[in-house]
Amino acid sequence: MTTAPAVRDWLLAGDPAIQWQALADLTDAGSDEVAAARARVAHEGWGAALLARQGADGLWDGGTLFPAGYSGEEAGQPWTTTMHTLQTLQLFGLDPASAAARRAVGLVAEHARWDHAGQRYFDGEVEPCINGRTVETGVYFGIDVASVVARLLDEPLADGGWNCEAENGSMRSSFDTTINVLDGLLAYERATGGDAAVREARRAGEEYLLERHLFRRASTGEIVKPEYLDAAFPYYWHYDVLRGLDYFRRAGASADPRLAEAVELLRAKRRADGTWPLDRVHPGRVAFHLEAVGQPSRWNTLRALRALDWAGR
Repeated sequence: MTTAPAVRDWLLAGDPAIQWQALADLTDAGSDEVAAARARVAHEGWGAALLARQGADGLWDGGTLFPAGYSGEEAGQPWTTTMHTLQTLQLFGLDPASAAARRAVGLVAEHARWDHAGQRYFDGEVEPCINGRTVETGVYFGIDVASVVARLLDEPLADGGWNCEAENGSMRSSFDTTINVLDGLLAYERATGGDAAVREARRAGEEYLLERHLFRRASTGEIVKPEYLDAAFPYYWHYDVLRGLDYFRRAGASADPRLAEAVELLRAKRRADGTWPLDRVHPGRVAFHLEAVGQPSRWNTLRALRALDWAGR
């Protein structure tokens, strides 16, 4: 998809986390220039600000999933803790080989324990929505998460997806849990070559989303949740159509007519100036806001351009 020069330049004027990815995806910049821009994520802007908030104990906001002293009375979910921060640093593209990343992740591996039962961070816990994200960030930062993958492969439901509520009796998958597991399995397969079991599980999860055209109920065709149509960033554990399309792009999926409606929905969100807005932020405590709801979003614009370029090819 052709990117207007003004939009490209606007993206390149953003935070280092945006700039290096725009250089890589939207320009002819050489690998050295891209790497130099990426290296700034650890020392400038949003990436540096998040890294600076890590405690000496390796935790962010004193906790792994929930903050220290969390009472559950806040609006939304706190997004300031270790799990959400690691995912955000991954999305920023913090170089996993950098000294800053190695130090931060080493402290997490040594000290972070899950709220559920004190499991070591990269051993995962019991909920597939959490474990899928743990696999994705673990793979990104070079941690062996094979045991967590093995657990996920034992947990798909009959419809092909996953649901964090399965342990409470749910027999139907959820979009939110399924996308988190798919992201993890894709990262694992890319890093290790995977095996037949990983590929089979991932294909079944993809089919779960495709059968539902990425946002509709299989039974009635109704929209599952209106918020699935809103592009949020960061998305944390939440699903939305842009996140779904971005997954299929990264997976190198071939054309499937069941993606067409989601692609057109995304295309229709493009503003007259060639950008996409930030539709939503998920409520809860944050270290700082990246962008403003309703305003042009560099994150959503970059992600939408990638997705539409893939869809067009």
